[in-house]
Amino acid sequence: MGYNRLKAFEETGYVVLDSYDQAADPKEWLDIEYVDWKSSGVTRFAPLASAFGEMECNGFWNHTPPRTDKDGVWVKKNVDLAPILTKRAQEPGANIGRCRVIELQPNKYSDALYNMHQDDNNRLNPDGTGWIVRGFFNLSDNPDSMMILREDRLDPSTEIRIPLPAGAQLIVDTQRFWHAVWHQGDEPRYCLITSWESGPELDAYIEKYHGNPRAVNYPLTDEFIAAGQAEFERRLEERRLALLAKGIVEEGVKDPEAEAM
Repeated sequence: MGYNRLKAFEETGYVVLDSYDQAADPKEWLDIEYVDWKSSGVTRFAPLASAFGEMECNGFWNHTPPRTDKDGVWVKKNVDLAPILTKRAQEPGANIGRCRVIELQPNKYSDALYNMHQDDNNRLNPDGTGWIVRGFFNLSDNPDSMMILREDRLDPSTEIRIPLPAGAQLIVDTQRFWHAVWHQGDEPRYCLITSWESGPELDAYIEKYHGNPRAVNYPLTDEFIAAGQAEFERRLEERRLALLAKGIVEEGVKDPEAEAM
């Protein structure tokens, strides 16, 4: 039967929405409670919706009973402190799974390449239902930071680089794309991340905000990309050899949030 997919994703697997007037809103992300949670980079997360409404960020499949990334329960303390962020996550009217704000510390281009991963959003997702995708609403103003997407993890020619000024809004099939954020600057980056179920509600929301499936790449020189790629591949080989010395053969990159932590 397969999954119900977004019509808006048929061309590329992602869209960039109209920019949001972030400056008009209070900085609710500075008031909510964060928990230490490892993702791609040095991160903390502030959950707005979790498996059972607790202040935690684990995958829903790591709870009892295990389930897919849908039907999240609102975390009252943070929702009360961030009503505007909560409303933005709810606006599409699609089923919501995990919803949280990420705090990401600055990193390097090669770090972002090394941290690229594919999400495991659709683990336990029943056949015939909506494919789970993720929205990324940038809250802090980081015009020289970018979401990096690659169809092929090791092929820089497939790279898409989407700038992240305040108000940038992306929706991405993060189980399709290898992805991570390169965050330049001296202060943390903050972003609202929401898991949504694909369906007519989300397609209508994307249409309302003029979803563009073709972002203009943030410009980088070929030399810069090549240097970052070389450092990325060096670190991959270093990791492979270190694991091999312990008798471990790496079976591929896993979603850093997929396993219980």
